[in-house]
Amino acid sequence: MAVLFSISVALMAGLLMSRLIKPLKLPAVTAYLVAGILIGPYVLGAVGIEGLGFPTMEYLKSFEILSQVALGFIAFAIGNEFRLSQLRATGKAATVVAIVQALAATLFVDAALIALHFAMPDKLSLSAALVLGAIATATAPAATLMVVRQYKAKGPVTSMLLPVVALDDAIGLVVFAVSFGVARALSSGTFSLISVLVEPLVEVVASLLLGSVMGILLTLVERAFKSNSKRLSITITFVMFTVALSMLKFHIGPVHVGFSSLLVCMMLGTVFCNLCDFSAELMEKADKWTAPLFVLFFVLSGSELELSVFSEIAIIGIGVVYILFRSAGKILGATAGSKMMKCDENITKYLGITLLPQAGVALGMSLTATQTMGAEGALVRNIVLFSVLIYELVGPMLTKIALTRAGDITPKADAGLVVSTEEDDEE
Repeated sequence: MAVLFSISVALMAGLLMSRLIKPLKLPAVTAYLVAGILIGPYVLGAVGIEGLGFPTMEYLKSFEILSQVALGFIAFAIGNEFRLSQLRATGKAATVVAIVQALAATLFVDAALIALHFAMPDKLSLSAALVLGAIATATAPAATLMVVRQYKAKGPVTSMLLPVVALDDAIGLVVFAVSFGVARALSSGTFSLISVLVEPLVEVVASLLLGSVMGILLTLVERAFKSNSKRLSITITFVMFTVALSMLKFHIGPVHVGFSSLLVCMMLGTVFCNLCDFSAELMEKADKWTAPLFVLFFVLSGSELELSVFSEIAIIGIGVVYILFRSAGKILGATAGSKMMKCDENITKYLGITLLPQAGVALGMSLTATQTMGAEGALVRNIVLFSVLIYELVGPMLTKIALTRAGDITPKADAGLVVSTEEDDEE
């Protein structure tokens, strides 16, 4: 009963908060995150009333499966943006821009934090600096997609944004694995070529392959049914099944094989939307079905933000440097990549600002560091938690502003619940 009550409270808190901040013209994502903080372990949850909010971080972990499924549907929706007709127009440019902005973020953060390491070696190790530089590549697809949907953004910047965000995951995995391998070598004095180069490439290739196979299977199964309701049920089932498969881990000789659920589900959506001639209709129906799931996902994300990191001055200082230099790297990298590919002027000016949100992927990377780097890993985790708190609250608003100035968001579309087209949100 307490679990169901907590879920109900979370959904209601998120929805009510979205109405309260509506006059402020802030994205609904921000409202959900704030609602999560208010019912999380540091505010309402601290009261200790069972079912009313989330009392501890351990209790929040019991809802982790809901977040995994939500991320699967978000990645599936982003995969729908990789239609061949669109890829012919933006595919090459998006790939170049994604690589340039990701590497620029890493280089900027690495340079700043390595300098900080030499200035205060007792506070920040060289290994931690390198790992944080790699984590800087990651961009949160969830917050970005929800802002695009809420305001029905459409235009050149949006067309470039979604593929770049999706490609970020693959690039981030490779960069993180290489930097993490080097960092571990610095700490332990041992170097593994398999963990630095082979395993990240295997993870990316295996994820894309699994997603492709599942996309083909989904298309074949969908064609066996004529009922729209059954087709929708099959779509939802396949996304959840794919999320489950992406959690598998095994070894082939000395190589550890794992999958990125975001990449797998993104590829599922990409293959499905290009092979199935009625995929657009099913995707639209799935969006409506997942509306409360996405609200719950962001409220849970808000509840998981560690407010305790504000108690350490060193964390705040390093976190501020990380945020400033990552932001500079993303913005300048996106601008440079866009100019290289002779993209639209608005893409060159505004794309980088829309790439600032950071959450799930970065937190996953930081968790890996925590599990293997001891005290250095804990430092990395806290700095990432601090940056995620800032980015998740400010990032969606900046994304909205950038898309509005680029002309991708029109005043008429500037309303609505983040994951719905309900008429009452137009009031």
